[in-house]
Amino acid sequence: MPHALALALEVATTVLTVAGMSYFLAAIVAARVFVAARRRPLAEFAPGVSILKSLKGLDPGMLDAFRSHCRQSYAGEFELLFGVSRMDDPAVAAVQQLQQEFPERAIRLVECPERLGTNGKVSTLVQLVPHARHDFLLVNDSDITVSPRYLERVMAHFAPAAPGQPVGLVTALYRGRAHETLASRMESLGIATDFQAGVLLSKMIEGGLHYGLGSTLAVRREALDKIGGFEALVDHLADDYELGARVAAAGYGVALSGEVVETAVPAYGWRGFADHQLRWARTVRDARPGGYAGLVFTHGLGWALLNVVASGLSPVSLWLLGLSFFLRLTVAMTVGAEVLGDRQVLPSLWLLPVRDIVAMGLWAAGFAGNTIVWRGERFQVKAGRLRKAE
Repeated sequence: MPHALALALEVATTVLTVAGMSYFLAAIVAARVFVAARRRPLAEFAPGVSILKSLKGLDPGMLDAFRSHCRQSYAGEFELLFGVSRMDDPAVAAVQQLQQEFPERAIRLVECPERLGTNGKVSTLVQLVPHARHDFLLVNDSDITVSPRYLERVMAHFAPAAPGQPVGLVTALYRGRAHETLASRMESLGIATDFQAGVLLSKMIEGGLHYGLGSTLAVRREALDKIGGFEALVDHLADDYELGARVAAAGYGVALSGEVVETAVPAYGWRGFADHQLRWARTVRDARPGGYAGLVFTHGLGWALLNVVASGLSPVSLWLLGLSFFLRLTVAMTVGAEVLGDRQVLPSLWLLPVRDIVAMGLWAAGFAGNTIVWRGERFQVKAGRLRKAE
């Protein structure tokens, strides 16, 4: 019996290693397809757009991120609306400084005191929408830094095209800017070499995106109204995913811009890192249970390492490990360095095997419950909705 169990383990890890290598190859192809697509010229379309930002407290580099939005080389009109729940929030001073530095920009600060659901960010967005002047709304997080051509490249996707499905929402890939700690570097590496690779592959396999990414959510007001506005999302944790999914279900297209933005990754300790990763894992599992289970095939390097142990260092297992490691590095460099332009990837490659093993364990832990920690509070997530954990 022990021999049969050992053999079964060896066979299972071999199969999963080969499946993982197939995933790596598919991710490389998806990245190459995306790179080719973003070389195409953009349409000339620059409608008025209202940028909505929900704020709570100060994040590292937040003011510089705001400044990047003010330095847009955009042919159309745009405004920035910042929402806070209380006027004594530390973020208020940052917005006031921004108004002083860029008097030529339409920058408004709006108090949004109502708590309409468990998702405070979305509650603020609901209260910001009536103040927005334009028919296109763009939401992104307070720590997102963008290039001067950000609005130009994002809004071009809304240009009128041939008869068919109009674009209702545009989203964008992002890279993480790590801060000091090893845990922060590991999360940034995972964003660049794992998460974004999965986004590109799902786009290729599913014939387009059917969800949004919180780094950028540009939406037609008519599409937002058709799905019930932000009010429909006030109790959802994965509001970015849900917004894109609902816009797609309402008959609109979801486009992925060639623009890549940058988010600041906090200087996590290990506890903060684990809480954040588990929150992401359990949110994805709740939103896309089949897709989350399918992530078993994305841990190719971890399965290859386990296969070496299970097979007793057999020559075949070592060969599979070498090939898997090569393909994993290729994914990291193709997606992280080329697609995202993340300069942190190369000096962090030595962390890749450690990061992948940790990610494999956190993926398994994602099945172990529905409890998450968000902004220091414990919640349970079920059917996309949040409720306070008892």
